Amino acid sequence: MTALETIAVAFAMFSAIPCPQPVWTQKNMRYCMCAFPLVGAVCGLLCGGWAALLGTLHAPDLLLAGGICLIPVLVTGGIHLDGFADTSDALASCAPPEKKREILQDPRCGAFAVIRLCAWFLADFVLCAVVRWDARALVCLGLAFVLERCLSGWAIASFPMAKNTGLAHTFAAAADKKRVRMVLAIFSAALVLALVAVGRAAGLAMAVTAGVVLLLYRRTAVKQFGGITGDLAGWFLQRAELFMLAALAAVQLLAAQPWAAQLTEGGWL
Repeated sequence: MTALETIAVAFAMFSAIPCPQPVWTQKNMRYCMCAFPLVGAVCGLLCGGWAALLGTLHAPDLLLAGGICLIPVLVTGGIHLDGFADTSDALASCAPPEKKREILQDPRCGAFAVIRLCAWFLADFVLCAVVRWDARALVCLGLAFVLERCLSGWAIASFPMAKNTGLAHTFAAAADKKRVRMVLAIFSAALVLALVAVGRAAGLAMAVTAGVVLLLYRRTAVKQFGGITGDLAGWFLQRAELFMLAALAAVQLLAAQPWAAQLTEGGWL
């Protein structure tokens, strides 16, 4: 029963999917971050279902791209994009860490948030439109949705907090940090192996990209804000999603080049 409540807490907080609303307790929040990646699994399954449906209807590729771009937003209710927007405003302020943290708490949306949200959606849609969505690419996308949430949960249990209040601190304080880190590290390693096994060079590129974005996330959070917050966690998630998609598109583009024919035939690309 506690496991189901833990999953319900994760979905109630990090998704817009209707689900039971359990009372948050120390017990059911202890491993909540371990259930967070299940939201990514739902995103991946829905994207795969959307691709299968449009394939039977012989629908235009742009309709497929639009669905893959929007499905994660619909599933999450835009909670991570909200953090991305707030963090964009804070980073653009070039203010001291204390002022940046104040900006994160401001409910108003600044010009830089709007600009970067528009840029994010444009880049994400274009990448979704240029990727060849065969079965391998769709599986890699689903694994990426799960991996980025594993890394985000691991970071909440591992990185320093910017403040002693807020959503990220609430989940970090309630978590059994040692076990959460261990479980999510194992999950992440398994997902990286799965990405490489399924996607070959594309999967490897996506996994490496996720690691680089995670390192930059920690560096930016500590240097610019004094630690991580819930908004910064959302900022990381949206950047990881976009850059892993870009890595997939880049490898497919390279595989289409004449000089890559031998690598393609060998199954590396």
